Amino acid sequence: MTHFLRDILRQPNELQRTLDHLSGAGRGSLDAAVAAARAARHVYLTGIGSSWHAGLNVSVLFQLVARPVYLVDAAELVQFAAIPAGSVLIVISRSGRSVEIVQLLAKARESGATVIGITNVAEGTLAREAAIPLVIPVELDHAISVNTYTTLALAAGVLAGSVTGSVDLTGRTAKIGCATADSLSRAFAAAGRAIPGWQAQIEKSEWLAPRSTTYFLARGSSLGSAYETRLMWEEGVKSPATAMGTGSFRHGPQEIVGKDVRFGMWIDGAKMREQDLAVARDLRKLSARVMLIGQRLPTDAGDLVFQLPETASEWQFLIDIIPTQLVAERLARLSGSDPDTFRLCSFVVEDEAGLLPRDGT
Repeated sequence: MTHFLRDILRQPNELQRTLDHLSGAGRGSLDAAVAAARAARHVYLTGIGSSWHAGLNVSVLFQLVARPVYLVDAAELVQFAAIPAGSVLIVISRSGRSVEIVQLLAKARESGATVIGITNVAEGTLAREAAIPLVIPVELDHAISVNTYTTLALAAGVLAGSVTGSVDLTGRTAKIGCATADSLSRAFAAAGRAIPGWQAQIEKSEWLAPRSTTYFLARGSSLGSAYETRLMWEEGVKSPATAMGTGSFRHGPQEIVGKDVRFGMWIDGAKMREQDLAVARDLRKLSARVMLIGQRLPTDAGDLVFQLPETASEWQFLIDIIPTQLVAERLARLSGSDPDTFRLCSFVVEDEAGLLPRDGT
């Protein structure tokens, strides 16, 4: 068994552990972060790599209730943005040591901004220097970000939901559209129970094809799942892939559709379902192969269909990445790639120049 697969299999437990932390020992830091974000006129949501993809998912929780945030990649925020005084920066980073994150902390200090740091490593620069650190205590992944991706997405989501009123960790019942600790726990447990069935589907599916051209399409809170899956293809399968919004794909990129091109599509639990299922049907008519991830999907709507447990559509991103993690791990092995080793990338990128070591080799 690869380390990648071991990390995937323990994910439902790590998600529950994170939720328990936010409801318990981490509640004080969460409450402070909520108060700071509610009081700020300008709120930025940022990260880089997998953490940026978590931000893509979470930003929708703000936007849906008319509390807009500035969603800016950390590298772009450092180099190409002036930050207004009094702003709040919600900074997501697994290690808290990436070069762009360290530089952003310095820029925030100079700008008079408050940093809320969401991270997995208490010893990292982000945890040590953020005004309000939210340190999520999980076992770190071996290589590819799995638990450190979803647990940070959960923490950032709970922060966003607490600011906007779309999550309630204190009550057991809530208004329609509001997630509770119980409802999230049920989704995590159900996803854990679904994993063996998803693995069985993957083993017999012809959707998996080494060295194929692969596009990932999604909308709303699952958009970050599409981008994160693209990154898993690049890091684990060592194969090129691309990701974009389903709507954007219909404005030109569909010209690439042809025989055996692979598509992975996330279907939202509430919005644009019939339109996106129509996209999937047309892709298959054009001889493409389609993988679908979503709730209450027709079983014949794709070449590989993953049924997700029932959960609020805007929180689907917490579990809808798990099927594609499993596919990436299996496809890496089919392709003869090692998902547990990075050939070129450092585990933490701590300088800004080039791709190769600077020692002349």
